[in-house]
Amino acid sequence: MRAAIRSAIAIAATLIATTLSAQGFETEAEAAYVIDHNTGQVLLTHNADLPLPPASMSKLMTLNMVFEALEDGRLSLETMLPVSAHAMSFGGSTMFLTTQDRVSVEDLIRGIVVLSGNDASVVFAEALSPDGTEEGFAQMMTERARQLGMMNSTFRNSSGWPAPGHVMSMRDLGILAERIITVFPEYYTYFAETEFLFDGRAPDNRFNRNPILTMGIGADGLKTGHTQEAGYGLVGSAVQGDRRVTFVITGLQTPPERARESERILNWAFRQFAEREVVTAGTVVADAEVFMGASATVGLAPAEDVTMLIPAVQGDEIEAEVVYEGPIQAPIEAGTELAELVIRMEGFDERRIPLVAATTVERGGIGTRLTTAARLILRDVLGEADAPSPSG
Repeated sequence: MRAAIRSAIAIAATLIATTLSAQGFETEAEAAYVIDHNTGQVLLTHNADLPLPPASMSKLMTLNMVFEALEDGRLSLETMLPVSAHAMSFGGSTMFLTTQDRVSVEDLIRGIVVLSGNDASVVFAEALSPDGTEEGFAQMMTERARQLGMMNSTFRNSSGWPAPGHVMSMRDLGILAERIITVFPEYYTYFAETEFLFDGRAPDNRFNRNPILTMGIGADGLKTGHTQEAGYGLVGSAVQGDRRVTFVITGLQTPPERARESERILNWAFRQFAEREVVTAGTVVADAEVFMGASATVGLAPAEDVTMLIPAVQGDEIEAEVVYEGPIQAPIEAGTELAELVIRMEGFDERRIPLVAATTVERGGIGTRLTTAARLILRDVLGEADAPSPSG
C-alpha cells in the first residue's frame, strides 16, 4: 500500500511559452566544450567526454592544487620554493630556472600562467606532493579530480608533458576552468596578464601565448596547450556585457587555426543566445498531492529566479515537467525542497531546478484522518485501479 502511495509522479508544467531552436554549430576542433557561466547551460559538446592528451592545458589542475594550498595556508604568495635538478631538466616552455634559484609562489604562478613553465609546474609538484615527488603529486591530482567530478582525467605529471595515460576530457577542463573562475577570483586575475619577464631572463619568452587576450573581445583567460600528439588547444573565457562564456578546444593544426576557431566560437556563443528570466522565485509552477494534510495539495515553486539562454532563432518549444515522489506526507514546512522542475530543449543538456513548498501545510485534523483511512480501506477492497486517490 505504502509503495503505491510513494510511486513516482510526473506532472506536465506549462510555464514557458517561448520557443527556441538549438542551431547546429560545427567546430573545426577535434573536441570541444562550451558553457555559459551565468546559467550553467552547456552550449556545445563535441567529443567532450573523450579522454585526450591535454598538453599544457592540464597545468590548470596544477594551479588548482596551488590555489587550494594558498586558501588553506600551506602556501602564501611570498613563500620561496627551491628548484630541483628534475625541475631544471625540463625543456619546452620554461622559466629557465636553475638549481641555484629560490622562487616565490607568486612568480611561479605567473611562470605557469603566462610562460607555461614546465619547470615551475614541477617546483610546485615537488613542494605539494605527499612524498615529495612529481609522481606522487600526479596521483594526488587524479584523486582530487575525481572528487571534483572530473571523471575522464588521469595525470602522470604536473605539466602536461607527453606521457602514456596522461589524459583529460574537454568537459573536465571546462569544469576546472569554471571552478578557477568561480572559487578563486583573487587568483584568476593572473590569467589576463599578457607578459611576464622573470628576473630579466629570456626577454623574447615573456609573452602569453593565449591569442584571445589581445583580440578586444573581453577575454581574460585561461591556458593554451600544444604537443605534436595533442595539436593546438585552448581553454578560454571571455566576458561581454553581463555574460561570460567559457570554452575548451583541442586538436587544431596551427596557432592561427586555434585563434580563429576560438574567436568564432565566442562570436557564436555571444550572438546566437540571449539570457532571459523564465521563472521568477516564488512562482507556483505546479501543485503536488498531499497525504494526511489540512490541504489536499501544496504549491511548488523555485526558491530562486531561473534564467536561461534563449536561442535567437525560434524553433521547438521548451519541454518542462515537474517530478516528485508523492503524495507528500504532511506536515510540510514552506521552503522545504520537494520536487524538481526538469527542462529539456533539443540540442541542450537537461536542466534540473529544485522546487520548494510555496506554503506550509499542517497535518489534517481527525476528519481528514478518518476520510483518508476510509479511502485506504476502500482501495484495498476494490483494488488500486478502481479506488479514489488516498490524498486529502
